[in-house]
Amino acid sequence: MTATAAPAPSSVLAVPPAAPDAAAAYFAARLAFHTDVADVHAALAAGPADFVVVDSRSTGSWDQGHVPGAVHLPTAQIPQLAAEFLDPAVPVVVYCWGPGCDGATRAALALARLGYRVKEMLGGIEYWIREGYEVETWEGTRQLPPDPLTAPVDGGDCGC
Repeated sequence: MTATAAPAPSSVLAVPPAAPDAAAAYFAARLAFHTDVADVHAALAAGPADFVVVDSRSTGSWDQGHVPGAVHLPTAQIPQLAAEFLDPAVPVVVYCWGPGCDGATRAALALARLGYRVKEMLGGIEYWIREGYEVETWEGTRQLPPDPLTAPVDGGDCGC
């Protein structure tokens, strides 16, 4: 009788998943640093927020469209202007262009170094717009329909 070798693990499991307690600690830590546009939108729509939203992009980018009610604080100006626009007791949610941009990460780092509690909004303004949320521009407000690749087209909750 010939013994058959066990099949090699798939590339998915070539590095085995972490133990459940390690995975729980990692995912809890990840959520301490990030939030998504749907959660930010829902919190803002529910009434007075317990955080402030900061757009870290340039003035030209801000003028193209920003999250309604956001504070404009370009990353390079954070060290000089944060205390003028932000209360250190209020958590900050910062965003930039989108997932291909580290601008929000740099802004979050600058704010954290100044003593602010901060989260990065995953997806940035790109996913805010792609999920069909309204933006303010220098010309007024605008809203595009949801992108079916990023949000439910019926405007409902994605269930996550």
